[in-house]
Amino acid sequence: MGKARAIGTRTKAPGAPAGARGPRTKPNPNPFEVKVNRQKFQVLGRKMRHDVGVPGVSRARAIQKRTQTLLKEYKERDKSNVFRDRRLGEYDSTVSPEEKMARRFALEQQRQHEKRNIYNLNEDEELTHYGQSLADIEKHDNIVDSDSDAEDRGVLSAELTAAHFGGGGPLQKTSQQPGPDGERPRSRKELIEELIAKSKQEKRERQAQREDALELTEKLDRDWREIQSLLARKAPRPQDRDRQRPQPDAYDLMVRELGFEMKAQPSDRMRTEAELAKEEQERLERLEAERVRRMLGKGEGEDTQKPAHTSADDLNDGFVLDKDDRRLLSYKDGKMTIQDERSGEASDGANTEEEQEEEQEEEDEEEDASEEDAEDSVGSDGHSDLESAEESAEESARPELAQRQTPKARATGSGREAQEAARAELPYTFEAPASSEDLKSLLSGRSAEEQLLVVERIQKCHHPSLAAGNKAKLERLFGFLLEYVGDLAADDPPGLDVVDKLVVQLYNLCQMFPASASESVKSVLRDAMHEMEGAVEEKGRAAFPGLDVLVYLKIAGMLFPTSDFRHAVVTPALVCMSQLLTKCPVQSLQDAVKGLFVCCVFLDYVALSRRFVPELINFLLGILYIATPNKPSQGYTLVHPFRPLGRNSELLLVSSEEDRATWQRRSLSLRWASRRTAQEGTEANHTRLSCLAVCLALVRRCVVLYGTLPAFHDIARPLGALLTQHLAGLRHPVELQELCRSALADVEAQERRYPPLICEKSKPVPLKLFTPRLVKVLEFGRKRGSTKEEQERQRLVHKHRREFKGAVREIRKDNQFLARTQLSEIMQRDAERKRKVKQLFNSLAEQEGEWKALKRKKFKK
Repeated sequence: MGKARAIGTRTKAPGAPAGARGPRTKPNPNPFEVKVNRQKFQVLGRKMRHDVGVPGVSRARAIQKRTQTLLKEYKERDKSNVFRDRRLGEYDSTVSPEEKMARRFALEQQRQHEKRNIYNLNEDEELTHYGQSLADIEKHDNIVDSDSDAEDRGVLSAELTAAHFGGGGPLQKTSQQPGPDGERPRSRKELIEELIAKSKQEKRERQAQREDALELTEKLDRDWREIQSLLARKAPRPQDRDRQRPQPDAYDLMVRELGFEMKAQPSDRMRTEAELAKEEQERLERLEAERVRRMLGKGEGEDTQKPAHTSADDLNDGFVLDKDDRRLLSYKDGKMTIQDERSGEASDGANTEEEQEEEQEEEDEEEDASEEDAEDSVGSDGHSDLESAEESAEESARPELAQRQTPKARATGSGREAQEAARAELPYTFEAPASSEDLKSLLSGRSAEEQLLVVERIQKCHHPSLAAGNKAKLERLFGFLLEYVGDLAADDPPGLDVVDKLVVQLYNLCQMFPASASESVKSVLRDAMHEMEGAVEEKGRAAFPGLDVLVYLKIAGMLFPTSDFRHAVVTPALVCMSQLLTKCPVQSLQDAVKGLFVCCVFLDYVALSRRFVPELINFLLGILYIATPNKPSQGYTLVHPFRPLGRNSELLLVSSEEDRATWQRRSLSLRWASRRTAQEGTEANHTRLSCLAVCLALVRRCVVLYGTLPAFHDIARPLGALLTQHLAGLRHPVELQELCRSALADVEAQERRYPPLICEKSKPVPLKLFTPRLVKVLEFGRKRGSTKEEQERQRLVHKHRREFKGAVREIRKDNQFLARTQLSEIMQRDAERKRKVKQLFNSLAEQEGEWKALKRKKFKK
């Protein structure tokens, strides 16, 4: 920027021809302002761009420009006022100037009309005053006196008009003539005095009427008070009192409730995860101790040592009985009980069956009596509902304990039934399994809910915050549980309901330890891929894996995010499913069911990312093909693992009319894929039709998922051709025909989203000619050895360096200018402050002098 200013202000050198620099040069520069940059050495052919300059003029112009730009910005640095042009159509380039003027004129007329009619309440209604239109009154033809209360209201006499508006000339002339009765006409002064007298008389009359009305009102109030006092002395009846008492409304009731409402009490602090885990562990250990006690047949508190009972009047004389026959007094559930202090085994061995029956009868009688007492107490006490509410609150606060305690666990007593119930009850604490066999031994033979409960209690008893090695135990538990799920899926029949419940625990463990969980799932998928690759190398093809691998693929999508571009577990799972759909031929109904299940899992994986999967489209095309009779294909081509002809080319084709008529649509179950024996007859045909229905539903899902792709119609053309040519002509059930038609309609409803291809226009290749090699000589130096790109790069580097130096120089000058401006402002403020201080001192000195002079005068006196 500085260079540009210096160049722009440079004058021509002495001896230069006139007009060589154009109108930008000064004809007669001041010789004292011209500066000549002398060279130390004269070089022939070198051109000096800044040999002569006028630094003073350039500096003055630069300061003037900064004053107009930078100083203005500095002064407006804390201001936010912005001038906005809000004229109609000012920035609308589509409107012509004539149309802008017409719109502005219309807007201005509208504003004027609104201002003019701002007090116009209703244009259609005619406003009147004393029965006359205001429009007629404005003409001043007949003015109505609104203040007059005379009978001839609305009529003004000529005298009144002359008195008010000074119609002097004609009225005086006519007033000199006598009236019809011979009376002398009154003068202007008399008329005014009469008018004043009438107005005063009317005012007095209005005042008298107001005072009379006030006296009547006061009299009426006094009479009403006397009547009200007589009514108040009469005591109302209770019915009347209830009837007269105003009933409070909903607002008053709410105000009273809020006034008597209990204030909020400070709650306990929120416990940490470690504290919650510790409390849960202690609760489970306490419940397990109670279960073990019940299993051993011990009463409550028998496992603890009790102090020997000593009577209050014991003399402690050393007298010892051979047998201590004293009984202990204790309270249990608010009831007084007396029991022997003997071991449970001795009491069981000594008591006979008759004694046990008698004791049982006595206990029943005591319970009945206690129940009667409780009922009496409830009937007499009015707070029993509060106690029941507290008990229900305690029960709701412990939902897990209330739900999971079986009736056997709630049984009390030391009988054999209670022991058997305690033995059959599920333990509350478990040791962490050290191997998969230990986990199987813990879970085998139990129901799905009990297995879920066992795994959950293992996690709670071995939370990572409770001990140092619990984290490793739970990480191994995830692997053991994953292996156990695979074993359940591989059983015949598979335990899919148990797998469905155990997935929740797998998810919880995966959230706690994502790294180890991902390694476990990857190892399982890696083993499945190795087995499939070995089968392909050995036989050239591979069979669909067992149900355990399919369940692992489904679980991987539930445990880990599937929308990532790349994931350590999901990406290998996608590759595994692609290999299954590509290298595993469909040779049986079980293979078709497994392949459709893999397609469903594939669609679940790509539901969010909308990733295109060609293997999925190819497999669905093959399933549709093997459900139709073999015909020459038109518009589509089958790809491996499907073949146009062969033993399994019509695997899903159903030729029985009876089976078609009796088929009902239902979902495919994975249990069909795990059956060891092949299906035959009607069941097999129904399975074929169900596979076809599932395939058509998957086609519709693919249309919804990939309908926005530019190449969708090219992708879906084989599916449309197969559905139109073959499936539309077969005699399928009504539901299958509806599915086929809806799939075709969805494909045709998608619009084309790609433009037509156009050949690119390219320039013709010129002929090779023998042209000389031109080397450009750069301004800053001659470097012939470098290439053209290198020269361009060096030129840009040199230009950037030069511009950078110029920008730094300009920034430095701007900072200096701002510093000078700030210094001048500070000096001005200081000078103003000194002036004001000096002025204050002068005024104070004058006051002091005057005060002293006054003081001297008083002293002299």
